[in-house]
Amino acid sequence: MQQFEGRVAVVTGGASGIGRALATRFAAEGMRVVLADVERDALEATAAELRDGGAEVLAVETDVSSAESVEALADRAYEAFGAVHVVCNNAGVGGANVAAYRATLADWEWTLGVNLWGVIHGVRAFVPRMLDGGEEGHVVNTASIAGLTPLAGNAPYGVSKAGVVALSEALYLELERRGAPVRASVLCPGIVNTNILDSGRNRPEALRNPEPPRPDPAQERLRDEFARSAIAPAEVAATVIEAIRDQRFWILTHDIDSWIRRRSEGILSRANPQARPRG
Repeated sequence: MQQFEGRVAVVTGGASGIGRALATRFAAEGMRVVLADVERDALEATAAELRDGGAEVLAVETDVSSAESVEALADRAYEAFGAVHVVCNNAGVGGANVAAYRATLADWEWTLGVNLWGVIHGVRAFVPRMLDGGEEGHVVNTASIAGLTPLAGNAPYGVSKAGVVALSEALYLELERRGAPVRASVLCPGIVNTNILDSGRNRPEALRNPEPPRPDPAQERLRDEFARSAIAPAEVAATVIEAIRDQRFWILTHDIDSWIRRRSEGILSRANPQARPRG
């Protein structure tokens, strides 16, 4: 898709982080933006900022873990603009940061509900309507490098992101087989300067664990790593724009070729899993 001006983009998780950067970049490209997020105040603040810059913005409070909420988002978008050309299923949470055998059912339900089911709901709500519209379009599903390489210590997050990768690959092939004007990509960012490590602030009360989490040294090390090596969300948004223009499926923000090669070669040689290399 080469033409952005005058077209419509929907971004979930659009009030902060990568989603906010995507919405800002789409607005700069002349697109009308449908901004969706579960945090009402942050959503309205981001929408107001984009409007102050001259963008046409519809803000819709949305819980992507709810199929009904995402269907309502799609209804609002089509009622307001009549068409949707880009959908970024981007909303996500950081997961539980505990071993797979210690993660509670609530940990799994919360993480998969947002990170995986949120993308599934977005695909189901928007792609059929985009196909019916007959116009060119693009779906970008946000996964993570955790969907491509092993992630010990936060299994719910890794499982959710691997699921998004598999879903996106299937969607790409299905759209290609149909000869559809709608394309699909999967975004697999590395460490980005966002507030995802604090996403527990939006965890529903019903899915909170009865005991507060214990201080986790690994989590503090991860925060330090974020501070040292995180890239700006705007860099991610620029990479996404390029990928949409180039109709490129894999959107990688960091050089992790050696990690992917190591895992692929391990599978082919039937080797046991290895942890990611540090640094």
